[in-house]
Amino acid sequence: MKVYDRILSTATTLFHTQGYNATGINQIIEVAKVAKGSFYYNFKSKEAVCIAYLNSRHDFWFQQLQLYVGKEEKPSEKILSVFDFLMEMNKKENFRGCSFLNTLSEISSDNTSILGVIQNHKKELKVFIKSLITNEQIADHAYLLFESAIIESQIFKNQEPVKTAKKIVKSLMVK
Repeated sequence: MKVYDRILSTATTLFHTQGYNATGINQIIEVAKVAKGSFYYNFKSKEAVCIAYLNSRHDFWFQQLQLYVGKEEKPSEKILSVFDFLMEMNKKENFRGCSFLNTLSEISSDNTSILGVIQNHKKELKVFIKSLITNEQIADHAYLLFESAIIESQIFKNQEPVKTAKKIVKSLMVK
């Protein structure tokens, strides 16, 4: 594995499991087993590693989401499968929540570089959900319910908020 990939893989694991602020550059270097010079050759700062991590996470997450939703035939089933995907991710990742929101809660308000990556991810998610529902108002509701279900399921470490959000979206589509 290339040095860049080792650093990014290590940072991904550490940021995702212990958070951005709790992870230091020296820890990334130590766990990745790279020299400090190699770290700085590949990344100018911890912020640069975080941006690479979030971009990588975005690509992975959307690829998985699209594969999951793509299994469904009917548009109404596609939007509901977004919530099934969230439940699947909760199981796989032990209710760790959204990497983007977790990072957002740890950065300073003036960190526009990381904030921009987080905003782009959320904008793309909203566009994706809108591509599944023709009614714009219901699409907005579905997006907001999805986002709140992520947070609530992380807080309570269970799937009930996701199941409830899915039921609400299903009821909105019947009207």
